[in-house]
Amino acid sequence: MLFSILGLSAVLVLVFLRMPIAIAMGLVGFAGYAEIRGFRASISMVGRLIIDTTQDYGLSVVPLFILMGLFVNKGGLSRELYQVSYAFMGHLRGGLAMATIVACAGFSAICGSSLATAATMSKVAMPQMRKYNYDDSLSTASIAAGGTLGILIPPSVILVIYGLLTETSIGKLFIAGIVPGLLGVVFYLVAVRFTVMRNPTAGPAGARTSWSDRIAALRGVWAVLLLFFIVIGGLYGVLNVWPLNLTFSPTEAAGMGAMGAFLIAFSRGRLSISETMQVLTETVQTTAALFAVLIGAWVFSNFVNIAGLPEALRTLVSSTGLTPMAVMLMILAVYIILGCVFESLSMLLLTVPIFFPLVTSLGFDPVWFGIIVVVVIEISLITPPVGLNVFILKGVVGDVSTATIFRGVTPFWVVDIIRLAVLVLVPWLVLFLPNSMH
Repeated sequence: MLFSILGLSAVLVLVFLRMPIAIAMGLVGFAGYAEIRGFRASISMVGRLIIDTTQDYGLSVVPLFILMGLFVNKGGLSRELYQVSYAFMGHLRGGLAMATIVACAGFSAICGSSLATAATMSKVAMPQMRKYNYDDSLSTASIAAGGTLGILIPPSVILVIYGLLTETSIGKLFIAGIVPGLLGVVFYLVAVRFTVMRNPTAGPAGARTSWSDRIAALRGVWAVLLLFFIVIGGLYGVLNVWPLNLTFSPTEAAGMGAMGAFLIAFSRGRLSISETMQVLTETVQTTAALFAVLIGAWVFSNFVNIAGLPEALRTLVSSTGLTPMAVMLMILAVYIILGCVFESLSMLLLTVPIFFPLVTSLGFDPVWFGIIVVVVIEISLITPPVGLNVFILKGVVGDVSTATIFRGVTPFWVVDIIRLAVLVLVPWLVLFLPNSMH
């Protein structure tokens, strides 16, 4: 156990020294494995992992969902989502911020990336909120918080990676994320309401939209609804009726989503040959980076497993006499602390190989744990000092200070903590949909 703890400490030190997480985990995992099993065995293990990863059909779901998200971005669907949300909620006090959160949730359902959601919606929603003299802290906070929904509402790249790391059903993870994601939307709307109750000038009411304009706005999002229905409906058998009789695996659903997003963007005249090549290039670059991190995580996971850390943790927990829920609360405290200094993917890849065997040995459902981990990671995206969504927003908006954004997101991460507590204490909210799958 001591050796594996030294290895974990080495990874943390290297990451704090700005070494990429993939290289840090790979180097420490390789060196630790070589120390225990020998240099030749470590070389063989790394080579086998690289070959298996590049040839694994299941991993093709990753670049396909990334491609889908990028085509959605190019298709301009974010603007239509914001317009329909604004049409129904813009006339309320704080309504533009509420519309931003609802639009972020809709965009998340076809994008799967928190950073892309925050960056895209900031360009759409920020000008409107400034037009109606919204306080910058509320405007930026609603975008940063709404963007976090991108890693929970399916399809989610983070859930795909968790499923691959733990060999948990990606389909069940996706459907398990729906209720927590919707709860997140509701809780964020409450946070906006609380903010404008304390300071009515932070979110003045916008113009009221007529019902005819609302219906016209709804017609503008048919492509979004159709794409989501095809991807999620095919994945869960909703399309398995005559005359379609279609059921998709996660990889097939991702392929259909990518093709659908391409056709929507192309039909709207948003894709030139150069832009299509740019999307494909960015997909390859993002996928290569993710695969590098995955390989590094698996190398490190192999090291901590043969070093006996998961087994040692189980023994330690048994000897303390703590209840499973007490252990889970301690794990969540570790996640919240790590979230203050680590970005989301690094935290997931570093901790899941260590905590997952312990959590399952205590009798917790792996699907439930996956959703809980992603909710904690959502919180880390808007908490100081790292708060990756905050820094993405700062980079896009430019003229708003980081301190202003962090001040604005405080009510949002407070309600996130409440949502986390509800999901931990009432696991049924996460599991009743996946348990109903046949």
